[in-house]
Amino acid sequence: MRALRTLLIVLVALLALLQYRLWLGEGGLRDTQALEARVRTQTDENRGLRLRNERLAAEVENLKSGEAAVEERARSELGMIKPGETFYRVVETPAPAAIDGQSADGANDAGANGASAQSQTPTP
Repeated sequence: MRALRTLLIVLVALLALLQYRLWLGEGGLRDTQALEARVRTQTDENRGLRLRNERLAAEVENLKSGEAAVEERARSELGMIKPGETFYRVVETPAPAAIDGQSADGANDAGANGASAQSQTPTP
């Protein structure tokens, strides 16, 4: 009878040890769930990077094949203009915070509400 009781205690201890390893040990459910979350995060990041790469590849192909894309890029990023064109830069000023047209320092902002324009003519 004593041997049976000892065997039962050993089996219960072994079951407890296996349950611990299953739930909390290395390679257990916690580690598996954490690894699955990392895989999901990396998959999402890879998807975003793949889309970015596709857009960049399309832009490179567009730049290689067409003059319009090169011209548009030169105009927007480098500020280049064609000979004979006039460049206008519209600078908007922020609206005053006061209700009656007075700024915080008391000056009248009636003339500052509109947009100002700068003109630049190309040099030949």
